[in-house]
Amino acid sequence: MALLTLSAAVLILSLNYCLAVPVSHSESNESDLTENDLRFAEKYLNALYSSSALPSGILRSKSPKSVQTKLKQMQSFFGLEVTGKLDEDTIEIMKQPRCGVPDIGEYNFFPRKLKWPRNNITYRIVNYTPDLTHADVDRVIKKALKVWSDVTPLNFTRLRTGTADIMISFGKKEHGDYYPFDGPNGLLAHAFPPGDKIGGDTHFDDDEFFTSDFKGYNLFMVAAHEFGHALGLDHSRDPGSLMYPVYSYTETNRFILPDDDVQGIQELYGAGNSDPNPKHPKTPEKCDPELALDAITELRGEKFIFKDRFFWRLHPQMVEAELVLIKSFWPELPNKIDAAYEYPQKDLIYIFKGKKFWALSGYDIVENYPRKIHELGFPKTLKSIDAAVHNSAIGKTFFFTEDKYWSFDDENMTLDKGYPKLIEDDFPGIGEKVDAAYQRNGYLYFFNGPLQFEFSIWSKKVTRVMKTNSILWC
Repeated sequence: MALLTLSAAVLILSLNYCLAVPVSHSESNESDLTENDLRFAEKYLNALYSSSALPSGILRSKSPKSVQTKLKQMQSFFGLEVTGKLDEDTIEIMKQPRCGVPDIGEYNFFPRKLKWPRNNITYRIVNYTPDLTHADVDRVIKKALKVWSDVTPLNFTRLRTGTADIMISFGKKEHGDYYPFDGPNGLLAHAFPPGDKIGGDTHFDDDEFFTSDFKGYNLFMVAAHEFGHALGLDHSRDPGSLMYPVYSYTETNRFILPDDDVQGIQELYGAGNSDPNPKHPKTPEKCDPELALDAITELRGEKFIFKDRFFWRLHPQMVEAELVLIKSFWPELPNKIDAAYEYPQKDLIYIFKGKKFWALSGYDIVENYPRKIHELGFPKTLKSIDAAVHNSAIGKTFFFTEDKYWSFDDENMTLDKGYPKLIEDDFPGIGEKVDAAYQRNGYLYFFNGPLQFEFSIWSKKVTRVMKTNSILWC
């Protein structure tokens, strides 16, 4: 790549993986935002949604059409309500950990199909972070590159000296490329697209705390994302994609590149000969007519709707459901869960996976969890719970597995006598299996594949049958 082009790329990439501490506000009104919020929003739009800088202080005036346009672009990209106003939801997204490469193609300095002209690519680790051992860094870097070589014909060879295609280094503040890092919790890392000289190089901010688990910033997750840029990928709108701009943690021991990223990298380099994980996870579509759910629970009035490694957050006042990775909220929970329910009397929600269950107080896992489901009285032969729902009208929780259900006394933490019973005997019309369930306003809602059944607690009859995806306003 020509040096002039790379210089332009560096201008944008200097904020690659920009991080700020999340904030929220009680009212979604521009007048309620602080002066720091407005300055931050100006910097965000200048870096990620603007081909030319906005005048300083412009967001503190009556926002002109040019600013509204950029805000609408950003809101559209993240699936927010498109208002063109700097509201609570918009500033919250702006302050999430993310990569600094622009999200809108018009401003993206990654030309389409920019790629290395060969499949044999070299890399060199120039120096190390003190946060991990040299051996750990070597292992993580090799593993992060393997994510991409597993699905392409690419081969990565490490050099110990000299100049490699991808030069990997850790540095603080001004670190040699004229685009300095800014200390802890600021710029996390940046990478450059394929090309000569600085092309492909990847830099990590050594003021950050890098780890090999969910604490601090997981080096594997950061490196794998950045290497995607170093190979020529830009950002994805898919929140389950590795190349989604917002940083998130997921399980790294058995990490499988999401399907969206596979499609992107194979468009550049083609498929490899032997993919060790041919089944790549896809992000669920909320309006899929065949959508089936794993679990549903409420938490202080907000619905959490679980599907695969994700859950949708649906607040009564929200227009759109927000799709979030489970590991982003609860790194210690499994990637996929079986059942969940809220016990409002203790302000707890319970999460079930296989023979284990967790108690959560708000967003914190309660001490001494997980525990085994047989501690609740279930037989040790029971392998999992399919669904759970707390019936506040009678103060009992129903657990469903296969074609049977149990009644559980949360106050005394004991199973009621005389159970299990057949689902079809006490809940006629909902089928013989329950995937997920929740309670609302005197009704139990049971989900079975693509259908949900509204069941009256008092008349003990199905009053409506709806599509599962209607819970997500489809």
